[in-house]
Amino acid sequence: MRWAVLVGGQGTNLKALLEAGIEVAVVVSHRAGVGALGIAADYRVPAEVLLPRQFSDRAAYGQALREILARFGVEGILLAGFLRWLDQDTVEHYRNRILNIHPSLLPAFPGLDGVGQALRWGVRWTGVTVHIVDEGQDTGPIVAQCPVPVAADDDEESLAAKIHAVEHRLYPAVVKAFDQGLIRVEGRQVRIAGPVGSLLDHWAWNPVGAGLAGAT
Repeated sequence: MRWAVLVGGQGTNLKALLEAGIEVAVVVSHRAGVGALGIAADYRVPAEVLLPRQFSDRAAYGQALREILARFGVEGILLAGFLRWLDQDTVEHYRNRILNIHPSLLPAFPGLDGVGQALRWGVRWTGVTVHIVDEGQDTGPIVAQCPVPVAADDDEESLAAKIHAVEHRLYPAVVKAFDQGLIRVEGRQVRIAGPVGSLLDHWAWNPVGAGLAGAT
């Protein structure tokens, strides 16, 4: 599939996707001057900046976004630090072909600051979720999850580092499964066929680094 990656930050997940060989047709950022745009330039991937303040509402922003995606022949969307809700028309146009990666085990700690929320609640485990994007906030069907242990001495920086290490392996593995036609969405259930599904299940039961080195 030809993917668009929507960004708004440093771009570490974008880099992981590109290093894994995912076909990224265009990068779109809702902020100017972010690290992700530099990564796109390094990998010679076209990039566009679409600032929300330039549009009257979310529908107008979504229309402009879809025009960019159509121009680059995009078939699916990957969210990676994109802090904007997609409008209903965009979600409908790419239904079940929009993925997001979130730093918690959804439905726990949706929205912003998943790492900080986990620490404030004092949980022993948090993790990473890749899910289908729907019209809600982190409410779409869950594709894959991997737990991450929270140590007694973890702070936001150390816990985020552990979560990022999992994200950078889990996200490309899931996207590759989409590319191979191994993922099927049935209502709120997502089925993953073949060895990728077995690998993701293995991670869920062996979260402390098990199988992660070869994920991409």
